[in-house]
Amino acid sequence: MGMAERGPVAGKIRDAEQACGELRTALKGAGITLPSLAVDAVSLADHFPRPLVELGRCTPEVARRLADAVRTSAP
Repeated sequence: MGMAERGPVAGKIRDAEQACGELRTALKGAGITLPSLAVDAVSLADHFPRPLVELGRCTPEVARRLADAVRTSAP
């Protein structure tokens, strides 16, 4: 990967990390923790990475709390 490609890729990774952090903070405010929440490493493995945020797995209780939080904040 050339120098010109590293800047945009690094920016995309930083953006995914920031989005992940924002989601973690918002969920924490709602009393919800997703232990596996992270930037998906597999999505970074391509020659032209497209970073994804991995929400991961959670218990049914956490899934219901998350669903409730989304429902109550939806317009």
